[in-house]
Amino acid sequence: MTAALHTSSITSLPLIARGKVRENYAVGEDRILMIASDRISAFDVIMSEPIPGKGALLTKMALFWFDKLDGIVPNHLTGDDPLSVVSDAEKDQVRDRAMLVKRLKPLPIEAVVRGYLAGSGWSEYKAGGKVCGVELPAGLQNASKLPQPIFTPATKAEMGDHDENIDFERCAQIIGRELAEQVRDIAIRLYQRAADYALTKGIIIADTKFEFGLDADGTLTLMDEVLTPDSSRYWPAESYAVGSNPPSYDKQFLRDWLEQATVDGQPWGKVAPAPTLPADVIANTAAKYQEALDRLTR
Repeated sequence: MTAALHTSSITSLPLIARGKVRENYAVGEDRILMIASDRISAFDVIMSEPIPGKGALLTKMALFWFDKLDGIVPNHLTGDDPLSVVSDAEKDQVRDRAMLVKRLKPLPIEAVVRGYLAGSGWSEYKAGGKVCGVELPAGLQNASKLPQPIFTPATKAEMGDHDENIDFERCAQIIGRELAEQVRDIAIRLYQRAADYALTKGIIIADTKFEFGLDADGTLTLMDEVLTPDSSRYWPAESYAVGSNPPSYDKQFLRDWLEQATVDGQPWGKVAPAPTLPADVIANTAAKYQEALDRLTR
């Protein structure tokens, strides 16, 4: 395995943005080199230790899903080789972990679709019987399957802040009603196709978030990562039971460890700096990501 990459440093291209996991570099006026590092974040804090192989795995999984979802909506892939736009000395930072994509105007909302009640959705439901303004039947429990998938958008937060769940009317105010309806309908179609496929592989996709942008012609385009364990809640179907959170193929192992972690003898307060991750937590987190990919693609 190649060395873990915590932070890329491509000097042959201008850096546009550095996120929790990805770095985006400008390639001319119309393309972006998107590099998935091996960083991992939890509770909106980036860990100091990378998860070896994570960036390559996320990229492989995103490319797999872009292919599976073909025909529903255009995506941002150009088909160009990411290695073709960097110097020879920089190729090891790019190989297997990057996508060369169209430069789009991102929509300022996240298109979250939920097929099951979990996480912040479960908290909202307990408080008022709704999730992002969507009325749900009484008597649902944690991890209950919803009667049909629901669109529960969120605003995009600055790095370090939390995304804010909003209702459809607020989404329509932000991006316009016609576009909001288009995003909602397409996001639900994407989720349904992915969830149906994943179930044949023994994986429940409880919820996921999609990101969209507009190209120069105003065409809605699927962008960023798609349906990875970083942006989705994956549950093994064989251990699913209503009433409790199933073990998941995502960062839950890391989150559970962090909930018990201490810094200078005190419980970690979920603010930077994060506790130092022990080797077994790094290895187990990497194994969960790998297992999800293996199950989906076998």
